[in-house]
Amino acid sequence: MSWFRRKKRATFDRGAQKYDTTHLEEFHATRNGVEAYVEPRTTVTETTVMLIAHDGEWTRRRVDGVAGAFRLGDRLGIPVYEVAKVGYPKRMRDYNARRKLAERRKVVD
Repeated sequence: MSWFRRKKRATFDRGAQKYDTTHLEEFHATRNGVEAYVEPRTTVTETTVMLIAHDGEWTRRRVDGVAGAFRLGDRLGIPVYEVAKVGYPKRMRDYNARRKLAERRKVVD
């Protein structure tokens, strides 16, 4: 009887699917200056990658680990950064602030 068996670390989220990769490829194809930012796996979410365009517009989808994110970057010909090392770019934060302001104005009107 093993009471102290080690359990495999599990997340409560699904893994990457083909439509995740398709979405990222379409985002890249329709935006300029796209870069990839890898977000590490957590206890709730698998590894994700954010593609961020030159104007700060972004999208996030699951990938098959950090290596999968770097393979995607190689295939798309874009730079890949690890968020834990470099953080998020200012243009993304500015884009989010502009969207939030626009939403507030829309609610007031």
